[in-house]
Amino acid sequence: MSMTALKGDTAFQARSLFRSLLRQSSQFAAYNFREYAKRRTRDAFQEHRAETDEGKVQELMQKGLKELQALK
Repeated sequence: MSMTALKGDTAFQARSLFRSLLRQSSQFAAYNFREYAKRRTRDAFQEHRAETDEGKVQELMQKGLKELQALK
C-alpha cells in the first residue's frame, strides 16, 4: 500500500472521528455542556491540523477515541 493511501485513510479516520465527536456532543441536553464539547472538539482538531508526524497523529487519534467513549 502506498504512503498516500495510508495518509488518505488516516485523513478519513480523522474526519470520521471529528464528525462522531460533534454528533455525540450535540446529544447533551444542557446548553453549556453541549457548546463546550463542540468548541473543544473544533479547537483541538484545528490546533493539530498541520500535524504530519504519523506517530503523533496516531496518538491524537487514540486520545480522541478515548474522549468519544467518555462522551458516550
